Amino acid sequence: MDQLSERLLARYRIEQGKGFRLADHRPDDDGGIGLDKAQGAKLLPEGVRRLSELQDMLYAQDRWAVLCIFQAMDAAGKDSAIKHVFTGVNPQGCHVVSFKAPSATELDHDFLWRHVQALPSRGQIGIHNRSWYEEVLVARVHPAVVERQKLPPQLMGKNIWDERLEDIAAFERYLARQGVVVLKFFLHVSQEEQRQRFLDRISEPEKNWKFNAADVAERQHWDDYMKAYQAAIRATAAPHAPWYVVPADRKWFTRLVVVAAICRSLEGLGLHYPEVSEADRMALIQAKEALEK
Repeated sequence: MDQLSERLLARYRIEQGKGFRLADHRPDDDGGIGLDKAQGAKLLPEGVRRLSELQDMLYAQDRWAVLCIFQAMDAAGKDSAIKHVFTGVNPQGCHVVSFKAPSATELDHDFLWRHVQALPSRGQIGIHNRSWYEEVLVARVHPAVVERQKLPPQLMGKNIWDERLEDIAAFERYLARQGVVVLKFFLHVSQEEQRQRFLDRISEPEKNWKFNAADVAERQHWDDYMKAYQAAIRATAAPHAPWYVVPADRKWFTRLVVVAAICRSLEGLGLHYPEVSEADRMALIQAKEALEK
């Protein structure tokens, strides 16, 4: 994974949203590291093994929690990225939640409520497939979503999106102060690559189940979604809760960037296995002696 150095990750990591332009990030970028798909496939297991090692220490130390948020347009590869990157992680220390349309009960609460219920505990890696950002993405593009949330009319002013982004940024700052490492991944796929992946889902029978005609209709709102993503990243990117704008036209490269970013963040936490006290060490020796008898 040496090719994915800190300098390369900095290319995709956004810690300061001011002036951020999504147009400056190419969905087909390969980092200029000279790898092809076959080489990337061989390199990924190295990153997965390193992530497994770090997750084991995270679980044992029981001090930090890690929240990985995945946002993207349809067919950008969120599911496959999660599958391939976390394939070697101990299931006891990892929890995946996919957020769909809110239920009637969830609509009776604030928009963060259902997400708070799914936050990872200390020692855990939480993976959120979509997140509270849907409330400033889908809801922003389709105002009818907000109308179903039963907000008092006087709270649905023209500043609602800025206010929601402000609340999200404040909440993520709160999480960081509680020992939750927040990593946000926007898998940036091009409109043409999405079109091809939709066609693949239609033409390959084993992929038919993935296809939803409504996803094609959403393509009509592409520009609105890109503006919403840009606004969200501008308002919430921070050193304690960075965004990674990950090129998603090449799935193998997407996975390498994601696993490298998570490993680099975990490596910065000073993780280690709990130290055994002298009293506990003596107890271990006594237990060994008793077992050997």
